[in-house]
Amino acid sequence: MLDRPHRQGLAAPWKSRNDMMVDNGSGDNDDKARRFRDAALPHLDDVYTLARYLLRDGTDAEDAVQECYLRALRHFDTYRGPAMKPWLFAILRNVCRSEFARRSGGLLTMDGETDEEEAVPLWHEGSVSPEAEMLRQWDAKTVRRLVAELPDPFREAIVLREINDLSYSEIADVVGVPVGTVMSRLARARSILRKAWIAQEGSPT
Repeated sequence: MLDRPHRQGLAAPWKSRNDMMVDNGSGDNDDKARRFRDAALPHLDDVYTLARYLLRDGTDAEDAVQECYLRALRHFDTYRGPAMKPWLFAILRNVCRSEFARRSGGLLTMDGETDEEEAVPLWHEGSVSPEAEMLRQWDAKTVRRLVAELPDPFREAIVLREINDLSYSEIADVVGVPVGTVMSRLARARSILRKAWIAQEGSPT
């Protein structure tokens, strides 16, 4: 598994912020608030981790997660699936694209593919790749840096898969692309990381 960004000092503010967020309702909204809290708050750390990797900034990630949860609460009455975590990820992704990508001039291009990587074979669900094993051996700081340097679509895919342990089909639902595209992006991300690993091993200490 990839390392999760450290959130020292943020745990208590996040809890209090979300408690206020879901308690704003009254009357008939109380049951909705309770059900939402029970369903959504257990995934808060995972949502923050994805936001932190996508936006590369802790403050922006915190704002994005708050907006994600506000939107999720607003639409919770119409929620019928998929599983809660992928649903939250999909909302977060829209938040990052529509509101926070503009801050960096539209650099958060998560739907694009790059042409610089060679064609790669499909990866099979459940297999342990050499790159995944390599990630487990690296120190957390190196992993965070190298993952942060991945192009946006590949960084998103590798975080959803290796940190949040989503299946290929769940990632496809979150990102809104075919499963084959998810597999291709994961393979390319692992290929890039493998090259970075080789370069890292060959660099002077």
